[in-house]
Amino acid sequence: MMDFEESVMDQQDHEETEADELRSDRKEGSKRGRKPGRKAADKVDMKAKLERSRQSARECRARKKLRYQYLEELVSDREKAVLALRKELEKYRSWGRELDEGRVPEGIPAMLEELGAVKQEK
Repeated sequence: MMDFEESVMDQQDHEETEADELRSDRKEGSKRGRKPGRKAADKVDMKAKLERSRQSARECRARKKLRYQYLEELVSDREKAVLALRKELEKYRSWGRELDEGRVPEGIPAMLEELGAVKQEK
């Protein structure tokens, strides 16, 4: 029985020493704040870093501007297409009303000739 208790005690001592070692490693590696003797090199690095950041921001704004221009052109083209389709739809509606009233709308004979030519080509 004594051997078992000794082995348990040894294991607990071993675990405690491992935990102490981890804590001491953490304390040594967790120094924060400024490091002495790096002032000149840090200023040069900081200036270079700021300039890279500014350049990156300029490029980002330029890309954003181009993207918005592209999207505005796309919207403009789609709006023109929608207007053309609405005009065509209104033309067909007016033709339908005229046909309902028993009249042959202006332009239907020309369209039928075009369709006839298309069918003959096939």
